[in-house]
Amino acid sequence: MVLTVLSVLVLAAPPEPLIRLRAVGDVMLGTTVPEGKLPPDDGAKLLEGVTALLQDADLTFANFEGPLCDSGTSAKCRKGGNCFAFRTPTAYAKYLEAAGIDFGSTANNHSGDFGEACRRETEKALDAHHIAWSGPPGSIARVTSKGKKLAMVAFHTSAACNDVNDLAAAKKLVQQAKAESDLVIVSFHGGAEGTNATRVKDGAERYLGENRGDLKAFTHGVIDAGADLVLGHGPHVVRGMELYKDRLIAYSLGNFATYGRFDLSGPLGFTVMLEVSLAEDGRFAGGKLISTKQEGKGVPVPDDTQRGAKLVRQLTQLDFPKTGVRIDEQTFVLSAP
Repeated sequence: MVLTVLSVLVLAAPPEPLIRLRAVGDVMLGTTVPEGKLPPDDGAKLLEGVTALLQDADLTFANFEGPLCDSGTSAKCRKGGNCFAFRTPTAYAKYLEAAGIDFGSTANNHSGDFGEACRRETEKALDAHHIAWSGPPGSIARVTSKGKKLAMVAFHTSAACNDVNDLAAAKKLVQQAKAESDLVIVSFHGGAEGTNATRVKDGAERYLGENRGDLKAFTHGVIDAGADLVLGHGPHVVRGMELYKDRLIAYSLGNFATYGRFDLSGPLGFTVMLEVSLAEDGRFAGGKLISTKQEGKGVPVPDDTQRGAKLVRQLTQLDFPKTGVRIDEQTFVLSAP
């Protein structure tokens, strides 16, 4: 008698999505320094073209590139110098709330442009409009959705914030957040900047003499510590995306709404809004890329040419040929390899 043994390959079902988030990169809605850099209608319509996209999620994240305050002076602004310091009116916090932003990062190289008093004014303005924030050392933002507690910890390559370059402290803070929450999101502002900074490199990146972080070591380290999603920004251009231990890492979401002072030429002027669904245990459960661009001096609108999504797909294939998230060429839907 001859026995035939049949082997059956059982494929694991993808995790069921629980919470659907949307995330964007740098947001700076105009500045009072220098004069003449605020948007028309005092900013009331600046986010009008993307509000429906921002609101179409359980929770929405942004990086606040610069403070929300109404007074103070900046050490960056020297007589006769080119002052790249931002100060958005506190009244503009209401536009962030109205557009649907629920939580965000104040950890970046512009958050301290007008000193510590301005940081506190920023936090007060965000609190007044029900926007959770993280940035200063030890800070953790907390939000709730569908009965689940989410924590977000924001990092920058500076000891004035939760520090990307102190991985031991970063992992400890993420572990604390995980112990107190169901899901943990990490945001980081790091990496080199500009049109030539689209690639994720091995080792530490440097920009203008500064250590802008060993981003692969940082992102993998915080996931090892319990993070379920990592959202990057800082290079002002989009970068590729990878999966590590079934968790998504977006290495840079680029410039989303940066009115008045930013160079928006080439890839600096288009980006993506990331949608990602998380399973109950934090695993990546799918997502998609929504392309947007900035018109004129920095008015965000949808981009039907899909330049941002196409570039993210290309960079993902280049930088993460084995670990990159799969991005559909036509729909830009995200899925595990």
